[in-house]
Amino acid sequence: MNEQSSRSHFVFTLRISGVNESTEQQVQGILNLIDLAGSEWLAKSGSTGDRLKETQAINKSLSALSDVIFSIAKKEDHVPFRNSKLTYLLQPCLGGDSKTLMFVSISPESSAAQESIRSLHFAARVNSCEIGIPRRQTQTLDGRSPFANAILLK
Repeated sequence: MNEQSSRSHFVFTLRISGVNESTEQQVQGILNLIDLAGSEWLAKSGSTGDRLKETQAINKSLSALSDVIFSIAKKEDHVPFRNSKLTYLLQPCLGGDSKTLMFVSISPESSAAQESIRSLHFAARVNSCEIGIPRRQTQTLDGRSPFANAILLK
């Protein structure tokens, strides 16, 4: 961490499950809260040594995330989830059975204007992508789909 930003990504995963007692239908979900480290211009950061390697790794993983999002949006046959640990970890979050919401934090400092503009351009490009339509994941306590129960009740 430096005085302006964190130097790493942070992922918090919360798994949630519940049961509708009258229908015995189980509902499961996963909430991932992800704080992505900000990208930095290498020339502007003046990073050297280990800090330079960190900056390059952060920028590479953010670039890989961008590649994944745009591959999904273009409905390409191959989505490069394995190009970074971050995208590999987030693979279930970026598919058709999920919702993704991105917040972009920008600095009010005039010295950070170019970084803020880059972040807002990235957010606008991501916002224009449709990565799928989420579907509710349910099953009954006995493991059957709720539709199987409907057939059995007839």
